Amino acid sequence: MSFFNKKPVINTTGSIDKDVALPTDGCDTISSLRWSPASDHLAAASWDGKARIYQVAKDGNGQGIAMLNAEGPLFSCDWSKDGTMVTAAGADKKIHVLQAASGQTTSFAAHDAPIRDVRFVDIPSAGAPIIASGSWDKTVRYWDIRNSGQPVATVQLPERVYAMDTSGPLLVISTADGQCSLINLHNNPAALLRTDKNKLKHQTRSLSVAPSGKYWATGSIEGRASVQAVDPAESAKVDFTWRCHRDPADAKKVVKVWACNAVAYNPKRESCVATAGSDGTFVFWDVEQHTKLKAFPTVGGAITDCAFDRTGSMFAYAVGYDWSMGYQHNTPNYPTKLMIHPTPEDEIYRAK
Repeated sequence: MSFFNKKPVINTTGSIDKDVALPTDGCDTISSLRWSPASDHLAAASWDGKARIYQVAKDGNGQGIAMLNAEGPLFSCDWSKDGTMVTAAGADKKIHVLQAASGQTTSFAAHDAPIRDVRFVDIPSAGAPIIASGSWDKTVRYWDIRNSGQPVATVQLPERVYAMDTSGPLLVISTADGQCSLINLHNNPAALLRTDKNKLKHQTRSLSVAPSGKYWATGSIEGRASVQAVDPAESAKVDFTWRCHRDPADAKKVVKVWACNAVAYNPKRESCVATAGSDGTFVFWDVEQHTKLKAFPTVGGAITDCAFDRTGSMFAYAVGYDWSMGYQHNTPNYPTKLMIHPTPEDEIYRAK
């Protein structure tokens, strides 16, 4: 099923006139954005090996307050559930943890290949914050930062981890073989619950788990996104894919396809999912009504990641080179930005 099988809705063009830029210190392309679940703080992990922590005001203005340094490009970051710690990981195969209040950083070797994604996970039986890391060494490993010498557990996967996300009891891992592996963190975090075929045909670039833990969304290089249900009984009414970042056909009937680099659920309105792509645009969708809510104009460069804050009222997106056009297009004047977009009610919700 596709959004484009539905009749178009009116007033779907949004504005970026009120978007506010955060200071980036001339950093390299930002690869990952994560908001604190407890405060108005944003973490941004970058290819320059730094994870910057920002305090963001309600009007979108903000300032950097802390920084984590790694030994290579960082691909992912996340906040602890209480908002006191940030973890980041990437090419140096290590996990880095920043204590937000003191600025103290600890690091430890974690994998045999670069780490693609890292998340604090909800494992009630652990009795302590646990970090899950997904790597190109084809494993997901769990870490108790009080004793980081050895992983608490290791889950072997059929292929490299391309994307990973979690909410509540659910951890979803997208791998290079086009599969999505599900783990129930509350019942048996060391074993796969099941493995589903990804609804998208080509390489996954992004994955987001719904706040309820009942669904997950993915985006791929083919300019498509999908939503899938955790409960197989709901798949028939929930599962679908749609085209999201594609130019209209030209005079020769050629459609230019852009990668969907990021998908993000709105934490306060689960029916709202954002997609962002190599075409430099982001779009808000209602995945229950199969409707486009707002499509925004190009921001001047590829969007590499995006995220809603805990209230659903602020939307962060990163602009930078994503290599989709090859090395020859990575020019010194290519924009690198971190932006905050206010999200009023009419952008993320449409009455039935």
